[in-house]
Amino acid sequence: MAEKQEFRHLVRISNTDLKGEKPIGYALRNIKGINFQFANAICSLAKIDKLKKTGELSDEEIKRLDEITKSPLEKGIPVWMANRRRDYEDNKDKHLMTNDLIFSKDNDIKLMRKIKSYKGMRHSQGLPVRGQRTKANFRKSKGKVMGVKRKPGAKSGK
Repeated sequence: MAEKQEFRHLVRISNTDLKGEKPIGYALRNIKGINFQFANAICSLAKIDKLKKTGELSDEEIKRLDEITKSPLEKGIPVWMANRRRDYEDNKDKHLMTNDLIFSKDNDIKLMRKIKSYKGMRHSQGLPVRGQRTKANFRKSKGKVMGVKRKPGAKSGK
């Protein structure tokens, strides 16, 4: 008989602390760069029930999940699920997570600003990038709203 392991309230996978009370299929979504479908694929590859509580995972299961999240395309995740296909710099398929994803996103925005593309100019002006209307929305980027000023000495309407 296998002895029961103690429950862990925090499990560290891919440099992210996951809550032990949540099912692993949902807890993996707290890692930046992993969505619902990708989390399901990772659980299937690791042969772990996605409804199993994260705190009840064994050390070997956590190690398997960590290895798959570090190099998902090499472990069998299909290329169409990757979030960075045909990368601009090296023309390879990648799936970026956590700090790598943030760093590459910032570099992409800097490149758009540098080459002065339409999206880059909208980023630098603080306006919406993807074609949204700006008449009534995006007030935060238009500055403080001034009310109607009264003439000095004018009576109030009360």
